[in-house]
Amino acid sequence: MTATTIGAFRAKPAADRNAFLFLVALIWVGVLTGFGTDSFDHVRKHGLDYPLIVHFHAVAFVGWLVLFTTQVLLIRNGRYDLHRRLGLAAIGLACAMVVLGPATALTMDAARYVAKGETPEFLAVQFTDILAFATLAGAGIALRGTPAAHKRLMLLALCYISDAGFSRFLNNFAATPLGDGFWGEMAGLYLGSDLVALGLGAYDVVTRRRLHPAYVAGVAWMITLELTAQHLLHSSGWKALTLHMIGH
Repeated sequence: MTATTIGAFRAKPAADRNAFLFLVALIWVGVLTGFGTDSFDHVRKHGLDYPLIVHFHAVAFVGWLVLFTTQVLLIRNGRYDLHRRLGLAAIGLACAMVVLGPATALTMDAARYVAKGETPEFLAVQFTDILAFATLAGAGIALRGTPAAHKRLMLLALCYISDAGFSRFLNNFAATPLGDGFWGEMAGLYLGSDLVALGLGAYDVVTRRRLHPAYVAGVAWMITLELTAQHLLHSSGWKALTLHMIGH
C-alpha cells in the first residue's frame, strides 16, 4: 500500500520521506552558505573573538539541525523507536535554545551598541524568531501523536529559525533589486526560509490536493510574526525599549 489515511489527510510514506529530506537539505544549504561564509570572513578578519555565549548558541543551533536531520533519516529508515527516544533529547535542546537565543541576541546587540553605536531594534527579528520556534516546535511536540501535524510543525519551526542563515547570503540576491522598501526588507529577512516553508505547502497541494490544517495555522502564525518584526524595526517606541533592554 502506497498511501494510507490518517484522519482526513492522506499519508504517503515514501514520497513524504523524500520530500522532507529534500527540504531539510535546502535548509542546510541556506545555513551553510550564510553562516559559513559570514563566519569565515569574520574569523579571517578578527579571529575567534566571539563571546562564549555565541559559541554555546552556535553549538545548540547546529545541534538542532543535526538532530532534526537525524530524526528525518530515522523515520526514512523505519527506526521509529530511536526517533521517539531522541525526541526526549530534542525537547531538552529546544528548551536550551529558547533561553540561549534571546540571551545571545541581547549580549551581541549590547556589544555592538558600545563598539559602534548600532541601536538594537533588530531584536524584533531575533525575538520573534525564537518565539516562532518555541511555539511551532512546542505545538509540534504536543501533537507528536499525530504524525502529519507533528512533522509539518517541526519543519516550519526549523524553517523559521533558519532565516538568519538565508539572510546572510542567498536572500541578498533577491532583496537588492527590490530596494529598501517593504518588499525588499521582507525578502532580505525571510525569503529563503519562507520559500522552503511554501515548498512544503506546494508538495501537499500536489500530492494531496489540500493543505494540512496544522500547516495553514503554522504559516499564518509565521506571517503574523514576520509582519510584527518588520513593523517593530521602524518603531521609535520599540527602539527606546530595546535600548532599555541592553541597559542604555
